Amino acid sequence: MAECRPLGFLIGLPFALIALVLAVLGAVVWILGSIFSCICPCCFCCSALANLAMKIIQLPVKVIRWFTDQIPC
Repeated sequence: MAECRPLGFLIGLPFALIALVLAVLGAVVWILGSIFSCICPCCFCCSALANLAMKIIQLPVKVIRWFTDQIPC
């Protein structure tokens, strides 16, 4: 717990909540993109959309880590 920076966590929490909403939307887009790419494998845009959605789903964790890294010890 030497790397624990509670101030960075508290400052980043509102932004992480916004990113969490985007992650839920990203999950919906990922599900739809996966379904469309299974139905029509020739649609490369659907698989690219699903990959983008996976990056959006990981966004809340990245936001919290970025904010905690910005606060000095």
